[in-house]
Amino acid sequence: MAPSTSTTPLLLALLLLPALAAAASLPALPLSTESRWVVGADGRRVKLACANWASHLEPAAAEGLARRGVADIAARVAEMGFNCVRLTWPTYLVTNATLASLPLRWSLERLGMLESVAGVRVNNPALLDLPLIHVFKEVVSALASKDIMVILDNQMTTPGWCCSRTDGNGFFGDKYFDPDEWLKGLSAMATIFNKTKNVVGMSLRNELRGPNQNVTLWYRYMQLGAEAVNAANRNVLVILSGLDFDNTLSFLFSEKVSLSFTGKLIYEQHWYGFSDGGNWETQNQNDVCGTVVDFIWKKGLFLLQQGWPLFFSEFGFDMSGTHIGDNRYLTCFLSVAAEMDLDWAIWALQGSYYIREGILAYDESYGLLSWDWCSARNPNFIIRINSLQSPFQGPGLPNSQEPYNVIFHPQTGLCVLARSSRYLQLGPCDESNAWNYTSAYELAVKSTGQCLQAKSVGENAQLGTDCSKPSSKWQLISNSKMHVAAELTKNGTRVCLDTSPDGSIQTNQCKCLSVDPACNPESQWFKVILSSRDIPGGSSILQLPSHGTWTPTLLSS
Repeated sequence: MAPSTSTTPLLLALLLLPALAAAASLPALPLSTESRWVVGADGRRVKLACANWASHLEPAAAEGLARRGVADIAARVAEMGFNCVRLTWPTYLVTNATLASLPLRWSLERLGMLESVAGVRVNNPALLDLPLIHVFKEVVSALASKDIMVILDNQMTTPGWCCSRTDGNGFFGDKYFDPDEWLKGLSAMATIFNKTKNVVGMSLRNELRGPNQNVTLWYRYMQLGAEAVNAANRNVLVILSGLDFDNTLSFLFSEKVSLSFTGKLIYEQHWYGFSDGGNWETQNQNDVCGTVVDFIWKKGLFLLQQGWPLFFSEFGFDMSGTHIGDNRYLTCFLSVAAEMDLDWAIWALQGSYYIREGILAYDESYGLLSWDWCSARNPNFIIRINSLQSPFQGPGLPNSQEPYNVIFHPQTGLCVLARSSRYLQLGPCDESNAWNYTSAYELAVKSTGQCLQAKSVGENAQLGTDCSKPSSKWQLISNSKMHVAAELTKNGTRVCLDTSPDGSIQTNQCKCLSVDPACNPESQWFKVILSSRDIPGGSSILQLPSHGTWTPTLLSS
């Protein structure tokens, strides 16, 4: 069930162009919040589309500096379409003067990593003898040179891999988690970067956890930490994580934090397939997705409905494509990320570590980059995430019309395009038609009088003008609410929108609706989502180019 890693050069170029444009310049800074949205100084929505870059493990330096030049890594982040990096750091980097002043060379040598020393000498010679705190600054500066925003994330107190319930770094008062030292560290880091334009946010602590965690101390210290950061740097967003490895913010349903400042507060939540309570490999995929989304909603997604910004600061999956559960979870996550237009950060950028959990050159199977940091580990994922790297909704988008619907296909990250009245296919969401999903269950192309119609099993879906037929009434069925189904006029057979291998939109018998855990429904999963993006051609039917049409390569599973 591994996703195919092959794709056509033309498709890759077409899909990555919008991402490159989106990552071309910093937004108007500083950032603030407006209801559930992050906005720039000009009041326009700024979507956080980030990659996590670890810099908190034992060497206390950004991973990968022995593999690639820091400027090259920053350029790769921009080329993949990300506008932001969540850069991790240990408290000791700013509270322990001995660690902060330790040259990178010595930090690696003390851990026996002579090969990494040689790699840094080749790829980043100017960094080799800099103190660790200055290496950290140089990484931020390299990201600034590519107009990449940075969120500083306090992962641990002591440098090392995060996380376990008993590592002494989990909660206020644990062996290595002195609240006073933590507050000093937050103030120091906020002060260091208070004039650094591209540092736009600070996440106060990653994945609070362990036997000592409790809500009372969470409120006490998270409020103190937020005030400390804001006092030292009023420009940055202040980001608060939840309990249970940042899987739950449910205690905020009735009581929010109380702060002296406004317009800077964001909450963060994590969502992985291994931590969401879903039985992805053993149960029906529709059922699991529906159950998990309800679970995630109760744990934190409700904050968006209440008008608070929520940042999914970690999600991730095994990018080898060999993990069935991760593959299924990812498609469900992407459907929610599109529907809710989430701010997010993928774990992780790094393809490998200097050392992790005692293993040198540890391969990060969740890494965007390959082990040697030279290429994308899973090029198809870069394509899938592309349409979610810029906002669908939010204040100040440069739209030329009222909000409309797009029909998003999370298996590919593409949207349904009406190339002509008789030919619908998947394509870049920026080229989508403006659809209108009506209260009468019609999917109509706005201002054209044409609506989506099912003709028969196995045939292409088409547009027509008689929208009163059952074959033009599309309802969202299955527990995932992602099967888009209608009844054929002739015999009453229920069919669902489906994608063919060449990317055309067909209608086939609905599959995998319940029970069978081995059935894969993803070709028939669609999300009808709200958008305010400006799109070429407005509500018109897109015409086929004279030389034909490009063909997307679907992910197989």
